[in-house]
Amino acid sequence: MSSHLYEKIGFVIGIGLVGGVLIWGGHSLDMSHASSAPTSNHMTAALATPANGFTEVARQVTPAVVNITTVMTEKVSDRSFIPDDLRDRTEEFFGKPFDPRRREPQNPWEHRGPQRGQGSGVIVSSDGYVLTNNHVIDKAHEVSVTLPDKREFKGKIVGTDPKTDLAVVKINASDLPTVQWGNAETLQVGEYVLAVGNPFGLSSTVTLGIVSAVGRGHMGITQYEDFIQTDAAINPGNSGGALVNTSGQLVGINTAIFSQTGGYQGVGFAVSTTMAKPIYESLVRTGKVVRGYVGIGIQDLNQDLAKSFAIKDSKGALISDVKNDSPAEQAGLKQGDVIIEYNGTAVEDGVALQRLVTRTSVGTKVQVKVVRDGHEREVTIRVGEQLDETKRAKVERVETDFALSGLALENLDQDTARELGLNVKQGVVVRRVEPASEAEKAGLVAGDIIQEMNRQPIKSIEDFQKVSLDVKKGSNVLFLINRHGNSLFLSAKV
Repeated sequence: MSSHLYEKIGFVIGIGLVGGVLIWGGHSLDMSHASSAPTSNHMTAALATPANGFTEVARQVTPAVVNITTVMTEKVSDRSFIPDDLRDRTEEFFGKPFDPRRREPQNPWEHRGPQRGQGSGVIVSSDGYVLTNNHVIDKAHEVSVTLPDKREFKGKIVGTDPKTDLAVVKINASDLPTVQWGNAETLQVGEYVLAVGNPFGLSSTVTLGIVSAVGRGHMGITQYEDFIQTDAAINPGNSGGALVNTSGQLVGINTAIFSQTGGYQGVGFAVSTTMAKPIYESLVRTGKVVRGYVGIGIQDLNQDLAKSFAIKDSKGALISDVKNDSPAEQAGLKQGDVIIEYNGTAVEDGVALQRLVTRTSVGTKVQVKVVRDGHEREVTIRVGEQLDETKRAKVERVETDFALSGLALENLDQDTARELGLNVKQGVVVRRVEPASEAEKAGLVAGDIIQEMNRQPIKSIEDFQKVSLDVKKGSNVLFLINRHGNSLFLSAKV
C-alpha cells in the first residue's frame, strides 16, 4: 500500500492488546459450510430486525467467545512489529499509543522484558478447540483462556498460519458451548452482522453493524486475503473474536481495523470463514496448512496492460513468471499469458486467482482458460503442493503518461547481479531515476532490471536503444522487469 494512501486513511492495525498498547500486525499468496439464509439486500435486512433486537443471537454466541491472555518473552512493542515503510510514521498518525489503565500517554518503545497480550477467541468445537488470530498468540510462551463463566484454562497452541493470521488453541475441557460455522459466501453487502469479543478487556461485548464489503483483498494485511469489511464497532482486544450473522453463525474472525487514532473509526476487517474453516481443519488434523500450488508469479491488469495483451477489459491475472519444473510449466503456461478462468470460475484479478488455487486440493486436475497473443486457449493443470514461500508480484500504481527519459542505465554483469542479490543473467539495470521524470511516473525505480521491451529481449544498453528507436510517440511500451527477484510487467505510454 502506498504512503500516499496512508496519508489519507492512516494504516491497518491488528487489534490485539499488549499491556494496553496496540499491536498493529499482519504482514507481508484456503470447506464445507453450514447453511445460512442470505439477506437479499440492505432493506430486507433492516426489515428483518427482530422486535427484541438481537438478544437471542447474543445469548447464543457470547458463551463461546473467550478471552485469551498471553505472556511473551520478547519485547512486543519493539519496532520490528511494524512494517519497514511505517516505522517512521507510527507517531505521525497514531500519536502516542495509550494505556486504558492510566491517563498519561506512554511510549511503547520503552517496554522491556516479558509482556502480556490480550485478545479474543471462538470455541468452534465442544472438546476445546479455539480459533483466534495468529497475532494474538504470536511469540507467546504462556497462553490462558478464560470463558465468560470465569473458568480459566491453560491453552496449548495447536498450529498457526501467519499467512492468513489465524491460529488454533486447545484447552483441556469438554461439553463446551460453541459457535456454529456459517457460510460466508452467502453474505451480501448491507446484511446485519454482530461482532463479539473482549475490547479493552471488556468481556462478552457485542456490537452491531452491516457488511460493508465482501472479498476484500489487496489490503497488505496478510499474504492470503479474503476479508469481510464491516462497520460493526471493533476495537483493540477484539482480535480473534467472532463475526456472526443474524442466525448466530460464525462468518468471520475479527482481525484488523483502519484507523488514524488506534481506535474504532467505522472500518473493520474479519477473515472470512470461507478461508478460515479449511485452515482450522488443516491445523487440527496435521498441525500445518496444505495449499494448492501451480508455480506462477501473477499481477493484476490495468487498462494499458490489458491493451498490450489484447484483453478486452482489465479482468484476469497476468502471468509475470513461470517457475521451472512447476505444474504451470508442465502444463504449457507461459509468461505473458492472462488467466481469465480457473476450473469454470471467472478470474477477476490476481487475488481471486490466488484464492482459487490455494483452496484446490493437491493432485486435482483443473481446466484453466488463458488469453495468449489475443487468442483464448485451455490448458489442464495438475495442482501441486505449495512447499516454499510463494511470492506474488506487487505492482505499484503508476501514471500512464511515460517517455523514455530520466533513466540512468547500466549493463548487467555478474558482479552487479550479486550486488543486487539476484539470479538474473540478462538485462539492463536501472541505476537512477530522475525525480519527477516520466520514467519515475511510469513506476520504474532504481534497482529494476529491464529484461524485455515490447516483448523484445534486452541484453544490453545497445539493445535498449535499438528497440527504443522503433517506439512511436503516443504508443504503449510494454516492459518486463525484474524487481527484487520478482518478474512483473509495466505498460507505459510514450
